[in-house]
Amino acid sequence: MRRLTPLAPAEAPGKSRELLDDIIERRGGAGEMISTMAHSPAVLQGYLDLSRAMRRSKLPRALSEKISLAVQERIGCGLCLDAHTTAAKAAGLSEADIALARQGTSADPREAALIGVAVRVLAEPSSITDADVAGLREQGWSDRIIAELPGLVALNLLTGSFNLLAGLEPHYE
Repeated sequence: MRRLTPLAPAEAPGKSRELLDDIIERRGGAGEMISTMAHSPAVLQGYLDLSRAMRRSKLPRALSEKISLAVQERIGCGLCLDAHTTAAKAAGLSEADIALARQGTSADPREAALIGVAVRVLAEPSSITDADVAGLREQGWSDRIIAELPGLVALNLLTGSFNLLAGLEPHYE
């Protein structure tokens, strides 16, 4: 059930109005989540900045979607799961890849290790040890990829928790 309503630019507070106008001008529309985030200029700006920054991540797109699926499965955001399932398919993932990702793993042991740590970053970050990070390095993951993992998890936590709080749900036809 919707708890917050999307805003048109004219209804949005100052900075949100500017951000929405820019997004609509560039993309032709802002989307339900972004229009709803416009209630808070700080949240909208923060989301846009983190989202842009994470697009420069060195994580391969397909792996990024696997991590997002694993994290969103735990957060429980149906809207995000739908969006990341669509993006995962566009990135070439199979139904089996998607199902494994939603379970927090991968058929590739190297990817499974990274996905597993991502889920722990979300659920229990204080449990991560030196051995966990060393294990990721042994799997061939660079410090850059390891450092980017919390950013991707944070972006998913922001979108998933926002959508759940706002009551935004998938639209099935």
